Amino acid sequence: MLSRKSSSFELILAVIGGLVLLFILAPLFQMFFSSDFNSLLKTAGSAEVQKSIWMTIWISILGTFLFSFFAIPFSYMLARKDFPLKRLVCGIIDIPVVIPHSAAGIALLGILSEESAFGSFLNKIGISFVDTEAGIMVAMIFVSLPFLINSAKAGFESVPLSLEKTAYTLGASPGKVFFTVSLPIAWRSILSGFVMMWARGLSEFGAVVIIAYHPTVTSVLIYERFTAYGLKYAQPVAVIFIIVCLIVFILFRLLSGKNITAYRGFKN
Repeated sequence: MLSRKSSSFELILAVIGGLVLLFILAPLFQMFFSSDFNSLLKTAGSAEVQKSIWMTIWISILGTFLFSFFAIPFSYMLARKDFPLKRLVCGIIDIPVVIPHSAAGIALLGILSEESAFGSFLNKIGISFVDTEAGIMVAMIFVSLPFLINSAKAGFESVPLSLEKTAYTLGASPGKVFFTVSLPIAWRSILSGFVMMWARGLSEFGAVVIIAYHPTVTSVLIYERFTAYGLKYAQPVAVIFIIVCLIVFILFRLLSGKNITAYRGFKN
């Protein structure tokens, strides 16, 4: 009797799970199978599309790589140190995920535009973020940084304290413990966070379009073609971009050696 009830419950769970997967996959399959192959080839050969996709990929990867040098040590501190207002700090980290990304773009533009004191100072020394690759990178990083911080934090928390303490007793410095004990054990979670940060930045639109409409990243190009020419003209670009993103994502996943972890936000 108990086994029969268990089987019924598992069947219900399977149906619910199938509906969730269908909700995710149905629009993608429809978009892929309704796209004309000749249109895809023509779009793939477009210099504008190729330039946009390449720029989107390299800016998102470079931004993730550069800020990982700040995010990973910060994550280690959050995982290992207790300090006043730690919960508040962890909450602040998650703010970019919570707020509308168009609002994030407005906030960034307010501090980086030439009208602001900081933006004016940067402009005087030859640094500009408005309508530049640097502005695109900042927008991508702002909305995606919590993914790396939280994933790396969870990875460091999984490192047994006993291993670190043993290294200390053997005379290792804090820096050596970090690089030879903690980092090698937590690297899979860090790589997962790296991939999730890259993927989130890669797909960003709201913040990017406000700071840097040009040069045109792919998400903006898709929107531009849709508003100017309609779905038929924008869809091939979307399909090609998704294929490229999936290829890069799968390569990163193979490097990580395990499933890419889900976002661990809102965990203090």
